[in-house]
Amino acid sequence: MNEETALVYSSEHGRICHKCKQPKTNCVCKKQKNTTKGDGVVRVSYETKGRRGKGVTIITGIALDVPELKLFAKQLKTKCGSGGTLKDGVIEIQGDQRTIIMPILQQHGWQVKRCGG
Repeated sequence: MNEETALVYSSEHGRICHKCKQPKTNCVCKKQKNTTKGDGVVRVSYETKGRRGKGVTIITGIALDVPELKLFAKQLKTKCGSGGTLKDGVIEIQGDQRTIIMPILQQHGWQVKRCGG
């Protein structure tokens, strides 16, 4: 069966996952633990590249599962009082929030390094 004719819905089971071909309720792809692997150091940097001059604080190296990382990103955004996103295991918080974020990360017991300027 090629990708163009793959089953996406079954009247018996409902929506079907396109990766593992299981019903969405029994999807094994979603249940796999996706942790970011690194050297155990959480890096915090500030970057404006590709954002029309608007800067974001980038946080990499946090070894948490995706659902836990989403929750942690939400907590950081709340503490900073700004928006942000989670992309491929990297947390982006709008604005220069390094001075607020670094102590929070250290309180969680991670070794934190400030990268960039």
